[in-house]
Amino acid sequence: MAAEDQPDPDAPAGDADVSAKLFGTWEMGEIEYADPSTERYIQVTPVAHTAGRHASKQFKKSQISIVERFINRLMQTEDNTGKKQQSLNFVRDAFELIHERTEENPVQVLVTAVENAAPREETVRLKYGGISVPKAVDVAPQRRVDQALMMLAEGVYKDSFKTSTSVPEAIANQLVGAANYDVQTYAISQKEEKERVAAAAR
Repeated sequence: MAAEDQPDPDAPAGDADVSAKLFGTWEMGEIEYADPSTERYIQVTPVAHTAGRHASKQFKKSQISIVERFINRLMQTEDNTGKKQQSLNFVRDAFELIHERTEENPVQVLVTAVENAAPREETVRLKYGGISVPKAVDVAPQRRVDQALMMLAEGVYKDSFKTSTSVPEAIANQLVGAANYDVQTYAISQKEEKERVAAAAR
């Protein structure tokens, strides 16, 4: 193979072939984005098992498939630490459940859930002399996506740990709830709380 035909390892993941199907089933070519601010940070591509090769550069993580990033978040919880294949199987089964419930593309449901769960404001602590004062700040788009994935994964853990709810069912519950902006869903309730506290600190 000629050097010019070699794939660029630093090329954005968004340049991948979206005609391929996620898990051999789900289309990725017609995903709709409702939030233009986070669109560039939500890549919809096949799970590539990137093995953390983007971790050394600050913004490279946003070039990883949003599905793989969600799987990585799921395997950061206590009992699931490092078990990526297990987490991948959970997500594959959850996508089947989501499709059965909504008759929608589960990849679209995940993207909508991330957009809905991404907080727009949060608070920071500023020190004036010996006094600590909360201050409301806008959240950067990349951090919004990071926070949404974290809260969705935490919601799955809380929904499935020491309960009769299976992990795929908990994933489906959290993603469908967040996609529908159900305030009873953990990620949406946490987002609303963050924004309520930030509004009070303006």
